[in-house]
Amino acid sequence: MTAEPPCIILDKPQMAANIGAVARAMANFGLADLRLVNPRDGWPQERAWATASGAEWPLNAARVYDSVEAAIADLHLVYATTARPRELQLPILTPRAAAANMLQEFGEGHRTGLLFGGERAGLETADIALCQAVVTLPIDPRFRSLNLAQAVIILAYEWRMTQETGAPAIFRDAPPPAEAAAMLGLYEHFERELDTAGFFHPPEKKPSMVQNLRAALGRARMSDQEVRTFRGVVTALSRGRGRVLDKLARAKAASTPDT
Repeated sequence: MTAEPPCIILDKPQMAANIGAVARAMANFGLADLRLVNPRDGWPQERAWATASGAEWPLNAARVYDSVEAAIADLHLVYATTARPRELQLPILTPRAAAANMLQEFGEGHRTGLLFGGERAGLETADIALCQAVVTLPIDPRFRSLNLAQAVIILAYEWRMTQETGAPAIFRDAPPPAEAAAMLGLYEHFERELDTAGFFHPPEKKPSMVQNLRAALGRARMSDQEVRTFRGVVTALSRGRGRVLDKLARAKAASTPDT
């Protein structure tokens, strides 16, 4: 069963574009419950929908509150997100640890939320005191400022990883690798042309050179089409070399005086 994602609570967000960017980040990773506390310019704001680039459902269902207390009233666990140290003695968690904890809380039937401060000043100490722990990102201390949507997407990603632990499926089915017989034909074709070109020198090193070439080509796991393409390349190169040699021979013959 897929766990219920945490809600995202934005305290005093200032810019509609940032709210839209947060909605887009939420939609990327399966979050939908967006709560706004005293947005500076009121709500709704058309600019938020424009910035969301089609991720409209968090915005359409967004709820507005006049205080953090009201926004978190139905939640059992709330984490504050901040990069600034405060005098409060609260547990400090990484995003990954926070996501694991929220998953465990869901298993116990609890609703969870992540509280983010406004763009200019972040969260106030009084609001952090309403939370059970602080989540902070291991960013470079030389520059702690993080865009609101960037912070949300990192937390959202870590939550998603508790649900989707594997890599996503490939975009389209890949063709199967070529059979050994096709690869052997490629090896022999390639090696014949290299032999003709004098590549295998000195002769006693030819067996090891052949082995290295076959190992390198084998690691590519070529499809049948790729094998045919590669053999076409080898053929084109060999024919091109033959034409050059023939041209040189004709030029030499033309420049040689008759006897």
